[in-house]
Amino acid sequence: MMINISDLMNTLATQRKAYHSEADFQHAFAWEVHRLFPKSSVRLERPLNVNGKTLHLDFLIQLPERAMAVELKYKMRKLVIELEGEAFSLASHSAQDIGRYDFIKDIIRLENIASSLASCEGYAVLLTNDSAYWKPRATGTVDEAFSLTEGRTLGKSMAWTEKASDGTKKNREKDLQLIGEYKLNWQDFSSASTESYGQFRYLAVHVPKRV
Repeated sequence: MMINISDLMNTLATQRKAYHSEADFQHAFAWEVHRLFPKSSVRLERPLNVNGKTLHLDFLIQLPERAMAVELKYKMRKLVIELEGEAFSLASHSAQDIGRYDFIKDIIRLENIASSLASCEGYAVLLTNDSAYWKPRATGTVDEAFSLTEGRTLGKSMAWTEKASDGTKKNREKDLQLIGEYKLNWQDFSSASTESYGQFRYLAVHVPKRV
């Protein structure tokens, strides 16, 4: 038995086209996993001891003979809409440079977990209505190494440029080093509105089991 993330996200999209917050998205995701796999164990905010360090994980899903570690992120741009009688007023997160850094850091966390727990694979999922995450970008930005644009392959060492301010790098000074390589493939999630930022897309990066 294996969870197909694309099928799961498609099912979620038929139920709701948008979420109020990251916690709202996480709750819907966990509920759908439990509904589809009632015999699975779904643990939220599970701390794991990996190589002597405690790593906090959004989800640990225990299936027969395998486990799946999942990190979810939900990045929003301002959008005020009504969907099936429910009002949505999404705030604008901005700080996309930090969002990119943190998403890649999630992949590294999943690599560490997949290398330490037997029969465990991982998925890092980013759902957003902010097209700045998937559209082509100008060169020379301070976070160019962390770009998540469509078709890019993530891998090896990534770092801020010398132009990055101390404020931008605060608590995120370290270079990021991936074990594997990951080609980025954005998928449509929903068209919640014809207004600006009404389209939602998601990026799902699979981290294979390593032990």
